[in-house]
Amino acid sequence: MIRTISQKEVTSVLRDKRFVLIGVIVVLLLVAAVITGIISYKQLSAERTIAQQEASNDFKDQPARHPHRMAHYGSYAFRPKSSFSFFDFGLDSYTGTMVYLEAHQQNSSNFSTVQQSGSLLRFGELTVAFVLQWLIPLLIIFLSFNTFTQEKEDATIKNLLSQGMTVGEIALGKLHGYLKVLTLILVPALLATFVFMFLANDLKFNGDFLLRLALFVAAYSIYFFIFLALCILVSAFNQYSRTALISLLAIWIFCCILLPKITANMGSLLFPAPVKAEMDALVHHAASKGIDGHNPQDKRRADLTKKLLAKYKVDSVSQLPVNIDGVIMAEGEAYSSRVYAEEFDKLADTFRKQSSISEWAGFVNPFQAIRYISMGLAGTDAAHYVHFLKAAEAYRYQLTQHLNHLQASKLKYHDKDTRLDSSHWKNYPEFEYRQPPVTFALSRHWISIAALLTWGILLLSLFRYLISRLFKP
Repeated sequence: MIRTISQKEVTSVLRDKRFVLIGVIVVLLLVAAVITGIISYKQLSAERTIAQQEASNDFKDQPARHPHRMAHYGSYAFRPKSSFSFFDFGLDSYTGTMVYLEAHQQNSSNFSTVQQSGSLLRFGELTVAFVLQWLIPLLIIFLSFNTFTQEKEDATIKNLLSQGMTVGEIALGKLHGYLKVLTLILVPALLATFVFMFLANDLKFNGDFLLRLALFVAAYSIYFFIFLALCILVSAFNQYSRTALISLLAIWIFCCILLPKITANMGSLLFPAPVKAEMDALVHHAASKGIDGHNPQDKRRADLTKKLLAKYKVDSVSQLPVNIDGVIMAEGEAYSSRVYAEEFDKLADTFRKQSSISEWAGFVNPFQAIRYISMGLAGTDAAHYVHFLKAAEAYRYQLTQHLNHLQASKLKYHDKDTRLDSSHWKNYPEFEYRQPPVTFALSRHWISIAALLTWGILLLSLFRYLISRLFKP
């Protein structure tokens, strides 16, 4: 009987032209999101690759110069696009794409998509994640809001119960049927996605990519099941289709619009982040306590000079086997970098605490759980952005210290006229950012993963029991 009810639901849905029309529209939007997403990915990826190569070539092509001038000339680090960023843009449109790398300074990233686009982008973007997280739940609502209310209104539920079936078995049959319908809608769209992905041959189909793809499918399958089960439960609780539909739309608005905004505001209130001007002043004050390589009267510089003279057992800096100017620059860079790193970690921790409020809300709202999981798997969340910034800072520090070492070992004290051959920086390795593996995303979003699994396991375990308790013939 469960199979019979399942087939009956599939037939009834496919005969409903309104639902078929809505399903076709959603599929078209999903395919359009895939195509536009991959096209955008290829374009932005190519632009950033070219920009990074030009920045590296420009640095290497500099003529013979003083190494400290090269340190101030600096270079650029461009964040490459994640292979799955076409699926979920996440924070990519709002975070910067480029960091200027220079001595004595840790710069913030610039040139986000929002900064370079019109205000229209702020209303949202059509992405695969948007369709799956927002529109598919709406499709599920219109598919199943009258699961039991229609049976009550048509007085057919008693006939089913009189044939020896329980309410739980009827619910399972309908659930199975609706899952078939969703499969008929989503599988063609996913196949089109895979075909287009293969045509975009610059995507790297390695083990990490395929694992992310499998986790995407698993996570969204659980998400759809949760919404479908909730719709059937609400329909069992209500007597009329109209009230069931209104209740489900209210749940959708609360889960997808209101609660995410509320929790985001709560995070900002509970863990306020400093404004940029205050943080810059704080960092500048902390960094000023270190050695100032540009100030000959700096007391800390004098103390370091005494230590070096004592270490090498000489009477003047001109007798040192190293150029003290380069040593002082290296010491000052090491101190200022530690200050920047400590303050950056504090700021990143503040933002992590803010987002944790929304992640814990996933135990109340499955939409927030799938949103963080999706961004994490796509590599477009805050954790991946911070990972890039730290990689860029590590490269900046190593490059600056390399140039400081050249000044200390290749030039004489107070020698500002000698120019080193360009081969000293021409052969220095270029900046190359590698995205962390999928385990990085899973470890950063274990709260959301636990929340989604909790929802799925509870509904799967208690579905028949809840239906029997909620059902009112």
